[in-house]
Amino acid sequence: MAEPTRPFKKVLIIGAGPSGLLLAVLLSKHGIPIEILEAEDHLNSEPRAAVYGTPAIPEFVRAGLMDEIKARGIILNSMCWRDPDTHEIIAGFDSEKVLQDVDGVDMRAHTLVLQDLVQLMLDRVTGEYGGAIRWKHKVVEVGQDGETAWVDVETPEGRKRVEGDYVVGCDGANSAVRKSLFGNEFPGFTWDAQIIATNTYYDFAGKFGWQDANFIIHPEHFFMATRITKDNLYRITYGESASLTKDEYIARQPWKFTHMLPGHPSPSEYTLVSMSPYKMHQRCAPSFRVGRVLLAADAAHICNPWGGLGITGGFVDIGGLYDCLAGIYDGKADESILDLYSEKRIEKWKTVIDPISQDNFRRVRDADPKTRFERDEWMQQLKKGEEDEGFLKELLLGFMEVRYDFTQHYKKGESEV
Repeated sequence: MAEPTRPFKKVLIIGAGPSGLLLAVLLSKHGIPIEILEAEDHLNSEPRAAVYGTPAIPEFVRAGLMDEIKARGIILNSMCWRDPDTHEIIAGFDSEKVLQDVDGVDMRAHTLVLQDLVQLMLDRVTGEYGGAIRWKHKVVEVGQDGETAWVDVETPEGRKRVEGDYVVGCDGANSAVRKSLFGNEFPGFTWDAQIIATNTYYDFAGKFGWQDANFIIHPEHFFMATRITKDNLYRITYGESASLTKDEYIARQPWKFTHMLPGHPSPSEYTLVSMSPYKMHQRCAPSFRVGRVLLAADAAHICNPWGGLGITGGFVDIGGLYDCLAGIYDGKADESILDLYSEKRIEKWKTVIDPISQDNFRRVRDADPKTRFERDEWMQQLKKGEEDEGFLKELLLGFMEVRYDFTQHYKKGESEV
């Protein structure tokens, strides 16, 4: 039987980060040719997001990655918010009973350090699917006409032009693709607080009985401690003054840990593996589509990391964009579905990702931790969930609201296979 005539031949993916590689896996698995262009000569290994929330799980499942993620990583069952002085739990939940089997799928948050996840996806793309990646290809300009999109890139061999039917910017918060479309226009704001992300070995669970993810509420010394590996490596992310230099952050780190961690440890009692300061932002591009050029994940929108809605929301973007491109490729949708992609994903950022992530950060740095529970509807709902598993399940699955089913807009009688 002759192969069907396809409306396009190749998608250029800019950025070999988590969102770009997930899109590459999904498209390649569907038989859609891709090419990845990455400015660096290696995958990023700095401490970044490591917990992938419930809304991202369906994308891992259909990408065929779930078994490997589960085998290599860990599952985040429990999460809580703690008093800064006593470290007693104010509110929290355990998702094991209510999310372990949701219609046959384990919908609990999963954890795999990001450098391991992106390596898994890269190996899948280049190995199983034979996809191409070009390192040291830095985008300097993006263009298009009625038939083609392209990027001009700087490479060790000089400037080149690479063409495809669509260009998808998955190149992070400093996206060259977004800047080519909108310049410095990235509406939103930057928080007045600095955060420091570390990977640290410290026995929170064994010595202190702490849960998988712990948020300590304090106006100045707020922090998060989340287990991210089987050998008990923790992501400790904490707040700092925005006015200090990187050297000053490094110099203050031992004092911060001694002051705020349970047991008040000296540096000899923990192992600091890595440390990176980050600014936090709440920003969203004016559009996620300009003709044949598309944006997704951090290239399209960014939020603070408290609660994991940045990485999770980015993966959900990718699943939606995949549905749109696959629908066009299979003749089930026309290009207008890409306008819908932009419209609906921006709507989800405005109504779910932005407000909830802002609430998450304001909660953890609340000025009066002792009265936070009395003023916090979310914490009160979690307390109710301790006695009502059905209510807790409904509450936790409420985060699935960040998703949107684009296949409902396929041509009548057509749906995803």
